[in-house]
Amino acid sequence: MNLNTETKRKLREMAAGDLLTAFEAQDDVLSMSLSVEQRIEMAVDQAHGLFVNAKANGLIRRAKLRYPAADLRRVDRIEERGLNQSLLAQLATCHFIELNRNLVF
Repeated sequence: MNLNTETKRKLREMAAGDLLTAFEAQDDVLSMSLSVEQRIEMAVDQAHGLFVNAKANGLIRRAKLRYPAADLRRVDRIEERGLNQSLLAQLATCHFIELNRNLVF
């Protein structure tokens, strides 16, 4: 999407740089069949995803976790450590949040 310089400046001034990036990333030829509303929705979805990821990364950084890149899918030696693999898989779904339950490790 081709935006004029003034519009780009205003978006940056409003701290909407991610939205500007999303608009600029849209291919005019590929999105020609989409309505204006659909193009805006796509750009906002992309910008919102970047916003949420940045927010999560900031929270992880401020938490000063010992292993900030830890991932349940990469737990080593499950059997040797006496960990229940099905319980880990269940935790990975985050269903405990919907049940309003706390986890303590």
